[in-house]
Amino acid sequence: MKLSAAFTLLCIASASAFAPATPGQASTQLFQNANQNPFGNAKSLDYVGGGDAENEKNYGRLAEKLNEADIERRKILDEADRRERAAEIRREERLAKIAYMVDMPDSTPAGTVDEFMFKEGVQDQLDKLDHDLVGLLAVKKRVKEIAALLVLDKMRRKLGFETAVPSLHMSFTGAPGTGKTTVAVRMGQILAKMGYARRGHVVLATRDDLVGQYVGHTAPKTKEMIKKAMGGVLLVDEAYYLYNAANDRDYGQESIEILLNVMENNSDDLVVAVAGYKDRMDKFFSYIPGMMSRIGNHIDFPNYSSEELVQIAAVMSRDLEYDIDDAAYATFHEYIKERMELPFFSNARTVRNAMDRARMNSAIRTFEKYAINGENGGMCSVADLKNISSDDFQVLLDDILNADVNKRIFA
Repeated sequence: MKLSAAFTLLCIASASAFAPATPGQASTQLFQNANQNPFGNAKSLDYVGGGDAENEKNYGRLAEKLNEADIERRKILDEADRRERAAEIRREERLAKIAYMVDMPDSTPAGTVDEFMFKEGVQDQLDKLDHDLVGLLAVKKRVKEIAALLVLDKMRRKLGFETAVPSLHMSFTGAPGTGKTTVAVRMGQILAKMGYARRGHVVLATRDDLVGQYVGHTAPKTKEMIKKAMGGVLLVDEAYYLYNAANDRDYGQESIEILLNVMENNSDDLVVAVAGYKDRMDKFFSYIPGMMSRIGNHIDFPNYSSEELVQIAAVMSRDLEYDIDDAAYATFHEYIKERMELPFFSNARTVRNAMDRARMNSAIRTFEKYAINGENGGMCSVADLKNISSDDFQVLLDDILNADVNKRIFA
C-alpha cells in the first residue's frame, strides 16, 4: 500500500515539472525571486549593447568597418605594387647593363694599371713598404698581390663589371720584431687609398684591451675597441690569449664571438688582423674554426738573417741621420750573430735596442772627449754628432762575450 502511494506521488511530481509554464509563472523554479542572481548583478551580465564606453568600441556601423578594411587592403596592395615596381626597375637596369657589356668591344680602353696605381697612391705605399722594410720578399709579394686585386677590381667597376669586396681580414704569423705591425699600417693606408677603408688607421689591441675581469665587462670593452677601429684595421696582437681552453668560463670567448660577428657583418668597414707566433696561432684556429674561415689572407713573417738585420740597422741610422762606417757595421754584424744565439731575441726590436745603446755609447764618448777632456776647446763638429763608431758596438759585443752565462741574456 505504501509503495503504491509513493509511486503515485512520484508520477504527479514528474508531470508538474514538465508541464508548460503559465504566462505569470517563471520558466524554472530554482529561485523563488525572479531578480535573484547567484552570480551577482555585474554590468557585463546585464549589458545589451551601447551606452558602455568600455564596450562601445566593439560596435559600429557595418559600412564603416568595411571601409576601414578596404583602406587597409589598398595599402597592402600599394606596398606590393611598389615592391614589384622596384624589382622591375632593378631587372631593367640589370638587362641594360648586360646589353651594354655584351655590346662593348673587348678593345675598349680601360686605362693603364700604372695610372690607377699612381693616381690612387697605391704605388707610393708599396714604395714606402720597400723603403721601410728590409727583406720579407714573400710578405711584400703577398701585399702587392692584394693591392693588384683591389686595383683591377676598381678598374672593372669603372667599366660597369660586377664586383664584390674581397675578404680582407688577415692573419700575420711570425716571431716578434718581424714587421707585422708595420705591414698592417701600410695595408690600412693602401685600403684607404683604394676606398676600401674610410680612414685607414690601425688600432692595436691585446687581451687586456678586449677582455674584462668580471661578468658584463667584456662586451663593452670589445665594442669600444671595435668602435675606435671602424673605418680602418683592428690588429689583435697575440690573439691566442683570447681563448683559454682550460677554463670554460673564461670571458675571452665572449670577445671572440663579438669579433666574429663584426667580421661577418661589417667587413666593408673594418678589417680585422690577428697576429702571433705561428704554432700558437695554428692551435688557436683549431679551437676557433669560425675565425679561420673568415680570414682570407694568411701571411707568414720569417725571421731575419744576420745580414738583413745589419741592413735594418743601416735603415735606422739613415732615418736617425747617423753615419756608420764599414768597420762599425762589421762589429755590429759580429754582435748580432752572437745575440741571435741567446734567448729572447726579437729580430728588428733587438736591432733597435742595440742601436739605442750604440747611440748612447757615442754620446758618452763625445761628451767625455769634448766636455770633460776639453779637446779642441770643447768644440765638436757635425761629424762628431752624427758618428757611430766600431767602439760603440764593441761595448755591446764585449757584454755578451765577457758576461756571466746567467747574465748574457741581458746583453
